[in-house]
Amino acid sequence: MENNEEINENNLTFDSRIDLGELQSSVNKIKEEIGKVIVGQDDMIEMLIVSILANGHSLIEGAPGVAKTITAKLLAKTMDVGFSRIQFTPDLMPSDILGTSIFNIKKNEFEFKKGPIFSNIILIDEINRSPAKTQAALFEVMAERQITMDGIKYEMQAPFLVFATQNPIEQEGTYALPEAQLDRFLFKITVDYPTIDNEFDILLNHHKKEETDAFNEIKSVLNAKEIASYQNIIRQINIEDNLLRYIASIVNNTRNNSNLYLGASPRASIAIMNTAKAVAAIQGRDFITPDDVKKTTPAVLRHRLMLTPEREMEGLTTDKVVQQIFETIEIPR
Repeated sequence: MENNEEINENNLTFDSRIDLGELQSSVNKIKEEIGKVIVGQDDMIEMLIVSILANGHSLIEGAPGVAKTITAKLLAKTMDVGFSRIQFTPDLMPSDILGTSIFNIKKNEFEFKKGPIFSNIILIDEINRSPAKTQAALFEVMAERQITMDGIKYEMQAPFLVFATQNPIEQEGTYALPEAQLDRFLFKITVDYPTIDNEFDILLNHHKKEETDAFNEIKSVLNAKEIASYQNIIRQINIEDNLLRYIASIVNNTRNNSNLYLGASPRASIAIMNTAKAVAAIQGRDFITPDDVKKTTPAVLRHRLMLTPEREMEGLTTDKVVQQIFETIEIPR
C-alpha cells in the first residue's frame, strides 16, 4: 500500500492530501524499539506517542510495577533530545526543579543555575509525593513553556514535554494534585495490569534474558526537528464542522451533567480536537472521524471532571460518565 493511500472503515480507497508515510513509519519504529523491552501496554504507548504529536503533557497513573516509568524512559530514549528525570519527594523544593541564583565571587554578581526542568523530555516520578508549593512550581512551565526567575523570563527549548507518574492506590504521604495543575496535562493515561498472555510473555522474556541490557539497545528514531515537523503536520489534519460541533457537544454536556460537580473547560475541547488529529495521522488519514474523537476523549476528560459526592460514593467513575455522554449524543455522519 502506498504511503499516501489508506483504506477506511467502509473499504473505500482514498488519497491523502498530506504525505503521512514518514510520520507513520517513525511511529512504527518507536513502537518496535519500545517493544524490545516492554510487553503489552500498547494503549499506554500509543497515547504517549499521540501526546507527543499533539505537543501535550501526560499524567500516567497505575499501580506499582506496571511499567509506567520504564515506558516513559524508553519513549524518551527513542528521541534524540534532552532527557531529565525528577523524583518527587516530600522535601523537594521549587528551586530543586527550576534552579536557583548563585553568587559568583569572580564576577561579583548572581548567576542563574538552571534546574533539571531545563530539558526536552521531563519524567516526573511520583508527582503526588511533593506538597503544593513544589507542584505549583510547574504551573507556568507546563502551561507557557517558560519560567520567570528574578524578573527574567527563560524559554524552554522545543520539544518540551512532561510525563508524570503517580500511584492511585497509596495515599499515605501523598498530596492530591490541584485541579489547576491537572488541567495542564493533555492526557491522564490509566495503566492496567497485563493480560495473562502478556504476563506469560514477560516471564518468558525475563527467563531467557541474557546479560545484555536491553535498555541500552534502544535506538533513537526522531530528533527535535522531526518532532516539530510532525507536530506541524498534525495541525494541518482536516476536521469538518460537524465534528467540531460533536466535540463541543461532548464537552458542553459535562457542564450540564447531573453526575458531575465540575465539567471541562474549552482547553479540553481543543485537546480532544488536537489529539484526534494525531490519531488520524498515525492511521494515515488527513481527516478525523468520530472514532478518533472517541478514542482520545476519555484520556482528555478523566482528570478534568469531578463527580458529585453522591455519585462518587455509588462507585461511578468519570470514564463511565464519558461513555454515557457518548450514548446520548448523536454521532455525525
